[in-house]
Amino acid sequence: MTRRVVRVTPDLFVLLDAQLPHERGPNGEPTAAEFAASDLLDIVDTFAVLWDQLPTTIPGRPDYRTLVTRTRLTYAVAVRGQLSPVGGAIELIAITVDLTGPDDGDADD
Repeated sequence: MTRRVVRVTPDLFVLLDAQLPHERGPNGEPTAAEFAASDLLDIVDTFAVLWDQLPTTIPGRPDYRTLVTRTRLTYAVAVRGQLSPVGGAIELIAITVDLTGPDDGDADD
């Protein structure tokens, strides 16, 4: 099994801080620090081991891959990684966090 080097870019942490609270939310929403210390580690591991199986999401750019998954602390998360042309490390460059999931579809709300 090939295991690649994965780096989390500073920009990803900025995006994470913008999407998650700095204190636990009223409905138990995780903080950015909790996510980084837990779910982000699993995401890094997934990119390290499964890079070649992750879908390419930009036509003609196989150096970009996206992982969409559920985590322990969120309903879902989408993370984009880019394979660096120098050294072959994967850089995690973007993240979108979904804490609530889809609307329940109840039109009477």
